Amino acid sequence: MTMVPHRLRLATRVPAPHRRWARRVGLRGVLGDLHRRATPTDVPGRAAGTGLTWEARDRASTRWYPQGITTSADAYGPDSGGQGTFDDRSVVVTSWYARGFVGRVFLGSRLSVLDVTDPDVRYRHVLLVEPRRLGPVRWLHPVRVHAGGIVWYGDHLFVAGSASGIRVFALDAVERARVPWRGYRYLLPQVTRYVAEHDRGTRPMTYSFMSLDRSGPTDHLVVGEYGRAGGSHRLMRYALDRATHLLAHDEEELARPVEQFERQVPRMQGAAVVDGTWVVTASAGEGNPGDLWVGRPDAFVRHRGVLPTGPEDITWWPQRGELWSLTEWPGRRWVYPVDARRWLTEPKRPDVPTVEE
Repeated sequence: MTMVPHRLRLATRVPAPHRRWARRVGLRGVLGDLHRRATPTDVPGRAAGTGLTWEARDRASTRWYPQGITTSADAYGPDSGGQGTFDDRSVVVTSWYARGFVGRVFLGSRLSVLDVTDPDVRYRHVLLVEPRRLGPVRWLHPVRVHAGGIVWYGDHLFVAGSASGIRVFALDAVERARVPWRGYRYLLPQVTRYVAEHDRGTRPMTYSFMSLDRSGPTDHLVVGEYGRAGGSHRLMRYALDRATHLLAHDEEELARPVEQFERQVPRMQGAAVVDGTWVVTASAGEGNPGDLWVGRPDAFVRHRGVLPTGPEDITWWPQRGELWSLTEWPGRRWVYPVDARRWLTEPKRPDVPTVEE
């Protein structure tokens, strides 16, 4: 392990949105108004259990691409009574980013809220927005991030913002627009952000994906960096504050990683920690099955081609004994569980990644 001087600076909170055109309903309001239906389906890949696929318009879209995943099991941990639910519902939240523009309008990033409590799984999209203000004038701007990873921690939702750092949203602040805004009835305003900083001479960190680690006395935000062979692909852990549901920071509002690991798995798309064991998803290009890496930084076991093509972020659902992930490619988009007991114990020799791979 090599400690490199990276940090995240808590920025000033953004202005509150103007609510003449919307009312605050929170996540409960969205869960009470789910209008799309996901379909149970078999998912290719030896590690993938029976999962879900989206409605045809979402499954085939070449404009929107699924990326991050988190669940109600992340949200409150032991404080939820150990059920891993939100209002007695099992909830999955995923993120998407948009490619390109519609006319001159940039589409931004969005969430999908899925209620997976019952076999009849419903979902709805929520657009991420950033309130802005110039003097007395207030307006909304679409959040323009890749959203490669998300974590639901207490009242907050962390969204990976690549080189810029991390965006933060409050799920109880979801608003229902009186008139759909850019086609969306539900909007989630940003409340603050963490700006990525690094010392001179140090390669910037790209916050590509993230997950939550509750395996010790201190909760941690696990973050990682996508990189091709020969590039940078790092893993970090930041301490979290259970009281504020934000990163633990010093008096200068700087959060610093408590661990950092250099030169990890190429093409990492997600990483989660299960009772001290790391699990990493890695892609191999469109049409090729993905890999599952299990172990610890610098000593991973590679399970080659056991995931469907286009694996992305991953999260741990302890109450189910499952890891949950999702895929991105049009026509091959699934949300699916992985049986953690099998893949965390299946013997195989360590396969330490190299930059030539």
